[in-house]
Amino acid sequence: MNDEDIIAATRNWLEKAVIGLNLCPFARAVYAADRIRYVVSNATSIEALLEVLVKELELLAETDENKTETTLLIHPQVLGDFLEYNDFLEMADQLVEELDLDGVLQVASFHPQYQFAETEPDDVENCTNRSPYPTLHLLRESSVERAVAAHPDTEQIYRDNIRTLRQLGREGWAKLDVGKPRES
Repeated sequence: MNDEDIIAATRNWLEKAVIGLNLCPFARAVYAADRIRYVVSNATSIEALLEVLVKELELLAETDENKTETTLLIHPQVLGDFLEYNDFLEMADQLVEELDLDGVLQVASFHPQYQFAETEPDDVENCTNRSPYPTLHLLRESSVERAVAAHPDTEQIYRDNIRTLRQLGREGWAKLDVGKPRES
């Protein structure tokens, strides 16, 4: 897969799942305003991914939010195992602190095998955070604060997402066709 195909698959997932199912009520406006930066990392090691993450965190912090509000750092060649990916998130959070960006930026997570604590791997509610490729979502704290102020009951979003996905079911999720594209 080339970078354009990886980005196209990620955009398809955003359109059909995240926005289409309203899994994140804040995503539509940012997507429509074209203020999402898509970066495909060719890193094949954790160390190389950390280097890319540093660059992208610094770039987002320095960029006007009216140009780029958020970044999706897609890394298809590293951290394909969800447990390793989950462990990596601590390193990502630590990196935010080391760069003195705590309170400025945060890292959210999406993965093809995403699994919430106390769920089974095939539980459909895990799909709320299942992306076509391992992806780090770099968010501005100011954007998160505005979103929470506009929708103070963020726990209701989570509950609504579970209800939506349970109603959709595994077959409905599969029909959305938001997983990895098939290689020819």
